Amino acid sequence: MRKSGILLHISSLPGPGGIGSLGKEAYAFADFLKKSGMSVWQVLPMGPTGYGESPYQASSVYAGNPMLISIEKLAEEGLLTLDPADVYVPSQEERVEFEGMRASKEKLLRQCFEQSEQKLQAELQAFLAENDWAEDFALFTAVKRSFNQVMWTQWPDRAIRMREPEAVRKYRAELDVEVRYHIFCQYLFFRQWMALKAYCNGLGIELFGDMPIYCAEDSADTWCKPEVFQLDEDRVPERVAGVPPDCFSEDGQLWGNPLYNWNRLFFHQYDWWVDRMRAMSRMYDIVRVDHFIGFANYYAIPHGAPTARIGEWIPGPGKKLFRELKKQLPELNIIAEDLGVQNDRVQELLRFVGYPGMKVATFGFGGGGDDDANQHFPGNWSENYVAYTGTHDNDTTIGWLNSMDEATIASARKYLGDFETAEEGVELFIRCVLNGPCETAMVPMQDVLHLDGGSRMNLPGSTGGNWAWRMKPGAANDTVAAHLYSLNVQAKRV
Repeated sequence: MRKSGILLHISSLPGPGGIGSLGKEAYAFADFLKKSGMSVWQVLPMGPTGYGESPYQASSVYAGNPMLISIEKLAEEGLLTLDPADVYVPSQEERVEFEGMRASKEKLLRQCFEQSEQKLQAELQAFLAENDWAEDFALFTAVKRSFNQVMWTQWPDRAIRMREPEAVRKYRAELDVEVRYHIFCQYLFFRQWMALKAYCNGLGIELFGDMPIYCAEDSADTWCKPEVFQLDEDRVPERVAGVPPDCFSEDGQLWGNPLYNWNRLFFHQYDWWVDRMRAMSRMYDIVRVDHFIGFANYYAIPHGAPTARIGEWIPGPGKKLFRELKKQLPELNIIAEDLGVQNDRVQELLRFVGYPGMKVATFGFGGGGDDDANQHFPGNWSENYVAYTGTHDNDTTIGWLNSMDEATIASARKYLGDFETAEEGVELFIRCVLNGPCETAMVPMQDVLHLDGGSRMNLPGSTGGNWAWRMKPGAANDTVAAHLYSLNVQAKRV
């Protein structure tokens, strides 16, 4: 079935408190999608963010980001007595001011905990029974806070670093209130998330989640399950993840994430991955697996290397992992983020799994090569793909049009049709994606709103200033919805 959707992270929604949330603005956006003829809402990873605020370096693969909890919804439900004067007022509506927002929301969530933990005891116990990761995540977060947020491999008490049972019992008792607070926040997050999911599904809208292939080194996952990763006896990574130098980066990209101990996972029927994917399938209707090519072969960089120049490609688990996933979780709905180096092993794995891959329209033009030989050139697309104008890692389409050379613009005009301005150009890119053969067509909200490069979500390889864009209040209005609906009718996606 042909369908379309919009890429917009929850944090980018408008509303009070300085960051988008799972409150009424999220429900209003679901209504906007319905009016637009869209049936998919794609978000970025929803985990708790830390330094740099990247959702791709979360402190847990299971937990939700408490900063996305709607304070107003808590007040409406009688879980928090809210003084409007306590709600954070940012200096600008179109950027998340993380430091001020975080301090304000943390204060309000702790007030909610004090006021409502006791009356929610039955619900909290049920949540813990259904989410066996939550206790460990809460303890990890509490201990990390007690050690001034330093990375867990640097905690001064080696016994808790190594999760010795006696140390775990000791810190669990000493930090009881703090642990219960973090469990409480996870309960609130999933209470609101699952309510929003039910609302979206009731409108015929699927929630499309994004799952990073790797875990952050400083995460509850590596602390709780060190055997899953390539760590030495002191829990330090032996090799880390990244990608080698290419046309985008002369030093490559040094991500720094620990790599998986695939041999150990094989002998345990990939249990950790099965649990993780089961959790993702409960949370989302569709799961985009980031850096899917890493399952075919992954780039391993020695720990401590200054750049990604020194590294080697190593075969990943390949078909063996996905045979197990299909056996244990036959209903998984996966999109393979297959951008990057595609050798024969990658192509063979993609053929085996049959998951839709990705096509990015702005990748299809220029670069000094032959457009017709470019896999992203729209004339080369086929049905079993998800087509995008661009992704969260790219410039907005208008930003791209304003920065490209004349030859690239000329090649885009040749295929898409003539356009004089970038505003006309982005509209042609949107029509190209919607009218193309790919079963699913996705458009970032920045492109829907014709925003320039100042509104891009992320600039890979940079630190600071990313993940902060927010949509203006009222931008997702009925006029925009009616225009999108007409495009979806023309493209036979309604």
